Order: sequence, then structure tokens, then C-alpha cells
Amino acid sequence: MPVTDQLMARCRKGDSRAFHDLYHAYSRAMYNICLRMTGHQADAEDVLQEAFVQIFKNLDNLASDTSLTAWIKRIVVNHCLSYLRKKKVYFEEVEDQEWKQEEGVDETEHTLTVAAVKDAIGQLPAGYRTVLNLYIFEDYSHREIAGLLNISESTVKTQYMRAKEKVRQIVKLKSKQI
Repeated sequence: MPVTDQLMARCRKGDSRAFHDLYHAYSRAMYNICLRMTGHQADAEDVLQEAFVQIFKNLDNLASDTSLTAWIKRIVVNHCLSYLRKKKVYFEEVEDQEWKQEEGVDETEHTLTVAAVKDAIGQLPAGYRTVLNLYIFEDYSHREIAGLLNISESTVKTQYMRAKEKVRQIVKLKSKQI
């Protein structure tokens, strides 16, 4: 069901059917974000539910010039980050000089399947997985991620680089086993 101004007006009046329709318009995409960030189905469902409770309670705070999708996504990502903080996910701070641009990486070295990469991302430590997901799938910049996680931009870049390398290693190892 498309999200219309009429649907939003019904939500703001507390129409439970409208809440249901809004939830179904966004729940699948937002669940995928939660699953990528938490790494566990049950945790993703819990985080998604908490996020939508907040979304429904705060619909009146949505500015008219703000994209509904972006607003919902931001709330969902923030709930995922809160969840990870409660789980005490550790983001290792690094010195600026530790971050360096990757050199000579041949992206076509391995024939990667979506399933293999998805599985490898799922095996990453939570800190690496969080940074990788925010950068690749949620389209946040290194600077934005640093702000969200309250860590330095250089740490974000290093975590991202290490996450990519770890994914590459996991996929390479699996491809040798096949």
C-alpha cells in the first residue's frame, strides 16, 4: 500500500488500521536493516518493534520537509545502535596514521555470490559488521558513522577496511572448501 498524505493523517489521528498499513509499507525493508545490524533474527524483530513504537508515538514530530522513509530509517538505525551499545559492542580506536588507502586489491579476484558475502558479513564481529552495514547498505559516510558511534572517522575507516578484508578472507576460505 502506498503511503499517502491521507494515510499519514489517519495515523496522526490514531487510526490502528493506518498504523498497520504504515508498518507493512516499511517493515520488510526496516527488518532487513535490523537483521544486518544485529545479526540475529529474534533481536532484529525486537529492535524493529521498539523502533515502530517510537515511530508511531512521534509521527507528529515529523517535519513536513523531511522524507518519511529517511526519518523512519534514521529511527530504526538509531534503535539498532542502541541495541549494540547495550550489548557493549566494542569499536577499537586507532591512530590516524593506521588508516591508509587500500592498495592493489583486485575486486575480481574472487567470484563472489551474494549468499557467500551475506554469510561472511554475518560472521563478522559486531563492530566490523555495524560499520560495514552502515557504510555499504545504509549509505552513511565515514564521518556520519563516526558521529553515530561516537568514534573517530579514522577508526571508522579502519574498521571498514578490516571488515572488508575479513569478508574477503571468509569468502576465499569457503570457496576453497567447495
